[in-house]
Amino acid sequence: MNISLPEALKSFVDDQVIARGYSTSSEYVRELIRKDQDRQRLRDLLLEGAASPLAVTADEEYFNRLRDRIRQTDPR
Repeated sequence: MNISLPEALKSFVDDQVIARGYSTSSEYVRELIRKDQDRQRLRDLLLEGAASPLAVTADEEYFNRLRDRIRQTDPR
């Protein structure tokens, strides 16, 4: 796959490659695509969660119970 960029975007990509320590512009673009995939997955999960029925109320007592469960299983 080849991508054509206007000179201003090409310069930006080149600057990012140098500043962020990427080996090539392709490596930088691949990382951007991976991050976009992650954002899309997170968005989908959030929308799925928002559309699901409420299971429990996440109030102070709920978080206290979670902390207690963690303390009981923490080997430290």
